[in-house]
Amino acid sequence: MKITDCFSRGEFVVTAEVGPPKGFHVDELVAEAKEYLNDIDAVNVTDNQSSVMRLSSLGFCKALKDAGLNPIFQLTCRDRNRMALESDLLAAALFGIDNVLCLTGDHTKLGDHPGAKPVFDLDSVSLLHTVCELEKGVDLGGNELVGEPPKFAKGAVVSPCSDSIDAQLAKMERKVMAGAEFFQTQAVFDPERFISFMEKAKQFGIPVQVGVIIPKNVGMVRYMSNNVAGIVVPEDIINELKADKEKTKAGITGVEIAARIIRECKPYCQGVHIMALGWEAKVPEILKLAGI
Repeated sequence: MKITDCFSRGEFVVTAEVGPPKGFHVDELVAEAKEYLNDIDAVNVTDNQSSVMRLSSLGFCKALKDAGLNPIFQLTCRDRNRMALESDLLAAALFGIDNVLCLTGDHTKLGDHPGAKPVFDLDSVSLLHTVCELEKGVDLGGNELVGEPPKFAKGAVVSPCSDSIDAQLAKMERKVMAGAEFFQTQAVFDPERFISFMEKAKQFGIPVQVGVIIPKNVGMVRYMSNNVAGIVVPEDIINELKADKEKTKAGITGVEIAARIIRECKPYCQGVHIMALGWEAKVPEILKLAGI
């Protein structure tokens, strides 16, 4: 099912994110996804997230699809040239995976294979263009595809809490022009910043899902705020995580914060994307507290 169909029906679209294992045994992860994520609209599968080698996103998408879930194929430009990207997109179509999120990807020096040669033949904008070309029935070499061309719901990412809103809006516009049909945002911890961004981003008329990470502890959010581009964690959230260490350790505080962020942002966006980072079991509780 294309996620764009949900947006077209005016639904508040809920997605969550899972990471493939560093291995090929997926039964336990698939079972967890079926138990905790079965009632949401789609499940993103990360693609060697943070440049750490894992099972391919496409392979895990196929496993989730076979289990009855609706996967979103995250595809980064870091590890593949344009030929490999096109091949993987055609393979996704073969497997009935019709949602794709186009990403440039983190540099290899940040991950567990720092000596790996990065590719970056394309970036997220040119990858979106590539998907559109395949949908027209031709590859980037101008060669015709055999048979019916693939059709995808094409997504991209934006960072609404970045220091430069104008720069993010310019990137968003380029992605829209390249074919993006929906956006998922970098993690939002400051709803006021998000709302300010959305007041300007609504000019594009493209659905946006607010990205929400469950804050597990103070160390985690401080690290993200200091090291991850586009993430800003207000001091009041840090203090909230400090206030009751046992409550925070149990995940209760993080769930409450995530639900509150969703409630505050919901009137200004068309969906939510939850990055649970191993806490997928808490997704149903977050949605319940958020009134979804």
